[in-house]
Amino acid sequence: MTSTPLKPPIRTPCVQVCFVDPKAQLCVGCFRTMEELGRWTRYSDAERETIMTALPEREAAYKAAKPVQQG
Repeated sequence: MTSTPLKPPIRTPCVQVCFVDPKAQLCVGCFRTMEELGRWTRYSDAERETIMTALPEREAAYKAAKPVQQG
């Protein structure tokens, strides 16, 4: 019996805080778009890496655009 080599797990930026801001159309946990969330497992490793590289900039832009709440 031959065994099929296991593929390594798909790298993901998911932090298990899944909430999509309807205005920004981004998950505020990982900062992926709805399309990226839905297609993540179908992207190539290179496509996922390109998206992962863009996420810190998206997060910074999202946070900079949010009004500061006074409390």
